[in-house]
Amino acid sequence: MTWTQTYVPLGNLHLSALVAAIPVVVLLAALAFFHVKAHVAALLGLVLAQGIAVGVYGMPLGMAGATAAYGAAFGLLPIGWIILNAIFIYDITVKTGKFEVVKDTIGGLAGDRRIQVLLIAFAFGAFIEGAAGFGTPVAISAAMLIGLGFKPLAAAGLALIGNTAPVAYGALGTPIITLAKVTGLNELALSSMAGRQLPLFSLMVPFWLVWAMAGFRGMLGVWPACLVAGLSFAIPQFLVSNFIGPNLVDIVAAASCIVVTYAFLKVWQPKEEWRFPEERATEAAAAPQRRSVGAAAAFRRHTFGEAFMGWMPWIVLSVSVFVWGQPAVKSWLNGLFNPTFDVPFLHNLVLKAPPVAAKVHPEAARFSLNLLSATGTALLLAGVVAGLWLRLSPLTLARTYLGTLKRVRYSLLTIAAMLALGFTTRYSGSDSTMGLAFASTGFLFPFFSPLLGWLGVALTGSDTSSNVLFGNLQVVSAQQIGMNPILAAASNSSGGVMGKMIDAQSIVVASVATKQDGHEGAILRYVFWHSLALACLVGVVVLVQAYWLQWMVPH
Repeated sequence: MTWTQTYVPLGNLHLSALVAAIPVVVLLAALAFFHVKAHVAALLGLVLAQGIAVGVYGMPLGMAGATAAYGAAFGLLPIGWIILNAIFIYDITVKTGKFEVVKDTIGGLAGDRRIQVLLIAFAFGAFIEGAAGFGTPVAISAAMLIGLGFKPLAAAGLALIGNTAPVAYGALGTPIITLAKVTGLNELALSSMAGRQLPLFSLMVPFWLVWAMAGFRGMLGVWPACLVAGLSFAIPQFLVSNFIGPNLVDIVAAASCIVVTYAFLKVWQPKEEWRFPEERATEAAAAPQRRSVGAAAAFRRHTFGEAFMGWMPWIVLSVSVFVWGQPAVKSWLNGLFNPTFDVPFLHNLVLKAPPVAAKVHPEAARFSLNLLSATGTALLLAGVVAGLWLRLSPLTLARTYLGTLKRVRYSLLTIAAMLALGFTTRYSGSDSTMGLAFASTGFLFPFFSPLLGWLGVALTGSDTSSNVLFGNLQVVSAQQIGMNPILAAASNSSGGVMGKMIDAQSIVVASVATKQDGHEGAILRYVFWHSLALACLVGVVVLVQAYWLQWMVPH
């Protein structure tokens, strides 16, 4: 028996949108203001979402339950699987002492915390985003910053802020490719349009990132490095997205950023080494003379062989993730093992309807047990290879893995509940109600168009999922006001990247990576206003492109 979504269940769009927003508002408020543990807040939000789906939207009870189960399963595979194995690699490097080598080599290049955050949170994180996505770069970058001596809250927040500009082209361009399939618009046109918006923010984010950590004066001290990092990312991002396509945008741009910034730091260093206030006090008390010795003096020098072995787990990780991300490799692995199931009581039983969809059509609900092709499996393999290479016994590796699993068990529960909530809002249609409220803004719709994408990522945890959720709604709304649909659809993805730092999934990933279980609210407060401000700036850019710079929009 099918069920057709209704988007104005209370007879008034804005009243319906307020009710639809209750689970999300409660979830965020519980985390940010009431210091409720993340898994408890997620379960509370899920219960409210299920109640509204059944009691307000009229979704059949069995269908609502199947939706929650589907979301929870997706939360564990691929999302939870990635987090578990990413933290496993980090635990191996800590156990073997190799993270100290990484710390020394980065510190020897730049002991300045501002430079370190540019290299790790922005440049290296963008490379991992381009190859894998789905929370991997936040987990890796935050863990590396912790290893370098960053405070947990700063490491988590800065990793989240740094993981913005590359998200629309993450996982080898998956969000843009999916957006093209959902909307029926030209893939290269959508890639080009996003590539005429995001490079501005790629140039801006390094400055913003350092400003968030060190303040305006601290940012001025390294503005040349921020400019070099931003330009060396933004220019390739524009060129590849406009003239080649979405697949390799992040890989090329991030590689360019890493190489160019590294070369620049060989000939330029900030006049003063910036450290966190508590570090300066400790260092002053322990070794006053250190301040006059130079940036690299606090770090041990290593031979090439020692440095290679220190970085080897991360090199193996990068190669594995890149190889696993190739479509040909994924297809081959899925051919070996990829059982796919139709979700009972849900698959093709929920019908999307106008104006969210062009016509009434069933929503698929299929779960793939793609363990071989999953990015988390690439991370697990990288961890095993790195551990054996570092001469850990299989028994020691197994014990380390069990220790990692024990550490992240509540976080896995949280992610499962978060995704169950997100899938409930998607299949019940309550998220579309919120989207229609944004789309009803008329002349100002170009400003709110990216905010709709921002909302989608905040709800689903994925730019790809947000594009599936709101892509058609963007096109329909744009056609109603005479806006170019390519601009509206691409803006969903461009605005969505700014929501990546506040979605519950990313917050939990960051808390796990920095061992801050139970402090998700503090992380959310750290990044929320950055996320909203950047999303509004995307809205301003899209508004200008819609009415005054229309020549920038591909036709």
